[in-house]
Amino acid sequence: MNATPKPEVPMPPLDPQSFINALPFARALGMQLEALDAGEARISMDWDARFVGDPATGVIHGGAVSALMDTCGGAAVLSYPGATNTATIDLRIDYMRAATPGQRITARAVCYHVTRNVAFVRATAHDDDAQNPVATATGAFTFDHAQKVPE
Repeated sequence: MNATPKPEVPMPPLDPQSFINALPFARALGMQLEALDAGEARISMDWDARFVGDPATGVIHGGAVSALMDTCGGAAVLSYPGATNTATIDLRIDYMRAATPGQRITARAVCYHVTRNVAFVRATAHDDDAQNPVATATGAFTFDHAQKVPE
């Protein structure tokens, strides 16, 4: 039996702030969208004693930094023109140093290459010392696009 293919109906772009607000862990970590542009995002979160990984030093757990960078990467992909949906395929994080206890952590992600199905992102996270990253990341995210993107 031959099925008639359904015509593609473009979905409206998702609002990245809604995307962030829809993620329970992003809300729990207090993430705030600071900037959003075509394929770029900046998200931050305040230092919080609940997320300390080492009580002796007060340093935020790497998992909280990872979640911040992953969410920022997804927001960057969603802000890419025509993007309708995304999910993390792969995320590699290099931790450069411990974040300074008590300081806000900010992540910035850039969607630097997009194929038909995958978006590639680079990200950095820093505390008050923006010239000295806490961590860097590279990632691949699924990419659903309202219009086809050439490979």
